[in-house]
Amino acid sequence: MRPPRAVPVFDLHSHSTASDGVLSPRAVVERAADRGVDALALTDHDELRGLAEAQEASSETGIELVPGLHIDPSAPALNDGLAWLRSERADRALRIAAGLAEAGIGGALEGARAFVTNPDLVSRTHFARCLVERGVAKDLNAVFRRYLTPGKPGYVPQTWATLAQAVDWIHAAGGVAVLAHPGRYGSSKVGLRRLLEAFQAAGGDAVEVISPSHTAAQIDDLIALARVFGLAASLGSDFHSPEESTWDLGQLSTLPAGVRPVWSDW
Repeated sequence: MRPPRAVPVFDLHSHSTASDGVLSPRAVVERAADRGVDALALTDHDELRGLAEAQEASSETGIELVPGLHIDPSAPALNDGLAWLRSERADRALRIAAGLAEAGIGGALEGARAFVTNPDLVSRTHFARCLVERGVAKDLNAVFRRYLTPGKPGYVPQTWATLAQAVDWIHAAGGVAVLAHPGRYGSSKVGLRRLLEAFQAAGGDAVEVISPSHTAAQIDDLIALARVFGLAASLGSDFHSPEESTWDLGQLSTLPAGVRPVWSDW
């Protein structure tokens, strides 16, 4: 085990090949440890299969693994809910491919599957990687802007669980319900406030304040709203890849004073 630090480094948002990351769960944990992270949450989209490998790696490296966030991976309600979400993603992938075909980009589903390491989860990111490889766009952001966002030919809305459903599944698994990068969903102060109000009413526990998806102004708004609604504060790099991610593992500022860290209750 590594000696404890006066100020531990937390990174509570990361992805592996169990969903749309490019590193295996073991490699994610090892990279986090090499970069000085003390506690890492592996938070793959709609998937728990990477947690056992990550836990094994965490035991070997001395890093604390937080299984996204403190859930029991065997909990039936959570597993049933995630299985339903994965089936919805499979249907969405078919419709994304159809939309891209209408725009003159054929074979996109097969191309996306070439980048998939979990056959049960084909995401927009996998389509984007395919289109970059084909030279359709220069990088993932360009693909999303041109093809995979609202109003574009490959955009298909994701079927989500309701806030209440998601919170209930997490709590049934003994976990802490954290709203990830809310700045993506409510860009205005009014939108953020409504979102956090609904999340708190659904029984949510914490909000991700520090995120590469947030502007400085959004971070300030989220700090204030976390206090208003009595939510704890979290932070994470949203790491997917050394080449693609805005922030690397552990590349985070500390939580500001005046908010309650989500780990204060652990």
